[in-house]
Amino acid sequence: MYLFRAVLAFAMQSYKDNVNYDVSNIVVCDETVRVSFWFVVTTPGNTSELLPKEEVENAIKKFRNRINSAFLLTDQTLDFVGISPTLAAPVHYDNPPWLIVFGVVMGLVCAGIVAMLISTFLQKARSKKASADSADEEDRSGTIAGNGIHCERIGERDGIYNRGFADDDRFTKL
Repeated sequence: MYLFRAVLAFAMQSYKDNVNYDVSNIVVCDETVRVSFWFVVTTPGNTSELLPKEEVENAIKKFRNRINSAFLLTDQTLDFVGISPTLAAPVHYDNPPWLIVFGVVMGLVCAGIVAMLISTFLQKARSKKASADSADEEDRSGTIAGNGIHCERIGERDGIYNRGFADDDRFTKL
């Protein structure tokens, strides 16, 4: 009960900025075994003078989340008769969640485009290098006849090394 009175005193003090409320200003009456009671709030200067119901209701509405949190309760478990439950203020993020998802998706799309451009550039470079190598090989090995068969010039070479007739045993070992 002391905690409840202290939380209400804090709510009243926070609601009225320059007035200092104490636990003694919260008077609890008709307390039952099932934790049912009613209370009134007195003014700090005069304990016989009660605060208007509207001020107490507004203070409870403003700090209801803090009161519920003090007892680890919700609006469904802590009920103030005559004061309707208030919804907690909606959470506002600095960046909307959809913007984060959009940024991630766009980053992946851009990374894919860059990867495709780089792979295309590398493939072109490889194909140019391969065509240049094959052209150099054609110049070295001989000419191509009209039917696409390579014809070697016999006069330029001393012969061809045939591995089938080599005495090297390393090709026959398992």
